Amino acid sequence: MVLTGGGDCPGLNAVIRGIVKRASQEKDWEVVGCIESFNGVLREPTEIEILDENRVAGLQIQGGTILGTTNKGGPFAWPVKNADGTWSTADRSDEMLRKLQYLGIDAVINIGGDGSQRISLGLYNKGLNIVGVPKTIDNDLSMTDYTFGFQTAVQICTDAIDKLVTTAASHNRVFIMEVMGRDAGWIALHSAIAGGADVCLIPEIPYDIEKVRTKIEECYSHPMGSPIYQRRRGNCIIVIAEGAKPKGGGVTGTVTGEVGYQHIKLGGIAEKLAEDLKAMGVEHDIRCTILGHLQRGGTPIAFDRVLATEFGVRAMEFVLEGRFGQMVAYHHPDIVGVSLEEAVRTPHFIDPNERLVHTAKGVGIELGE
Repeated sequence: MVLTGGGDCPGLNAVIRGIVKRASQEKDWEVVGCIESFNGVLREPTEIEILDENRVAGLQIQGGTILGTTNKGGPFAWPVKNADGTWSTADRSDEMLRKLQYLGIDAVINIGGDGSQRISLGLYNKGLNIVGVPKTIDNDLSMTDYTFGFQTAVQICTDAIDKLVTTAASHNRVFIMEVMGRDAGWIALHSAIAGGADVCLIPEIPYDIEKVRTKIEECYSHPMGSPIYQRRRGNCIIVIAEGAKPKGGGVTGTVTGEVGYQHIKLGGIAEKLAEDLKAMGVEHDIRCTILGHLQRGGTPIAFDRVLATEFGVRAMEFVLEGRFGQMVAYHHPDIVGVSLEEAVRTPHFIDPNERLVHTAKGVGIELGE
């Protein structure tokens, strides 16, 4: 059985296709898909579908996931509405394992990020034959060089910067572009370097707003154009991850109250930064662009299609080899296996002393340190 959990990202369908295409070469294996992560098994009636070569034909170019996905609830924390109208959670993992056995499921491939693989580990410890496939546009799983979907998200953000540069120059504006990245700033940092941004603010480095203001003024420090213009002219591009925070402050977001959703819903840091800069006396015209779920959608680029297909094929081979309790991972140039316990032990955050940070500083990008 194959399922996709957590946020969607480009390449999920390519993984599903890789699994099914590889399984089709074996005589005794049938692949089924579970709708919306484990929810399809936990619901009544059960929501699963047979996945054959006809069903997955051409999926490598399609974004999203044909199985649907969710980042709410799960077998260990199933939302339950109480008699008084409040909500609590119930552990339905044992019930789900019994149902999988009843359905004749021999193995599960769980495609998802950190939260999904923690569920994989919990189910493996309860005896389920399970293999993990890493998925996150944030690239925040430490035991794989890259996760599929990340490069596509970076390309989308870079394309957006390229477009903002021309309108910023035309109007002499400061543009603040907010990108995804709850705890890890990989998307922001890669796209800032690729797009030639002036400022990049990431969760791993709390920013000093005074340094941001100083960099903005540097971008307007030289007269441009015809001598008839007396005021300074210029523009500034700021890329900020949604999880970035000022020194001494916290993240910007809201508690949604959505049933089964465990996180603070991040968003609004771009507008907050704009207001804070205006309050400091920055007089330049400031505009904000929030890419949001655009980064998750659309056709995966070739790199992510290839990586996702490699992950899918190798995950199915792990099942055939009985290598359960492992997650497939990219260790250039190989696709290897790592234990689920290792996979979720330490997140992949940006080290302020690492090479890519050094590169950003080397081309003059202000990180707000």
